Amino acid sequence: MSRTVDLWLDLRSPYSFLAMAPAYALEKELGVTLRLRPFALYIGGAVNPNDPESVTRGMRRIKYLYADARRFAGPRGITLLGPKKIFDQKLVHLAWLYAEKSGKGRALVDLAYPRFFKRELDYEDRDAIDALLAEIGVDPAGFDAFAANDGPREIARHQADAEAQGVFAVPTFVVDGELFWGQDRIDFVRARLAS
Repeated sequence: MSRTVDLWLDLRSPYSFLAMAPAYALEKELGVTLRLRPFALYIGGAVNPNDPESVTRGMRRIKYLYADARRFAGPRGITLLGPKKIFDQKLVHLAWLYAEKSGKGRALVDLAYPRFFKRELDYEDRDAIDALLAEIGVDPAGFDAFAANDGPREIARHQADAEAQGVFAVPTFVVDGELFWGQDRIDFVRARLAS
């Protein structure tokens, strides 16, 4: 059995954020290697901006999802404020992959999630992303070149890998080719690893 578990995340997803601590605990408990991987969840298709009824339904769905995520977050003391808009995750995912080149991708994820959901970090603000990189000890000087060249190709490769594994949403754990979607599926992941 593989001892590596892919964990597909979108840094905008409250459910992905909620999966982190249990996933890290699982990593320590069972000695598996957790490989955090970016997946760009397409949210825009859920709402047709030209159809007021679609916008109303879409907003109702988004509000429900955040209320549901807060049910999980509250007992754990996690703050989940809904964003004021649908953010583009591309810049922060590029920063994640850039940090990963220095072995600090996880550090970026660990700082970005709580700040984003407290509305303390704007994923589309280049200065804020540069400051985040610097805070984890990654020199942002080479980020422009990475974001213009290798970065988009790496994002496309991860997205293609996710599609090949059958990933359709986040968070998704992949254990020996079997998918477990949702932050509340950790017990299934544990049982699969233990079997």
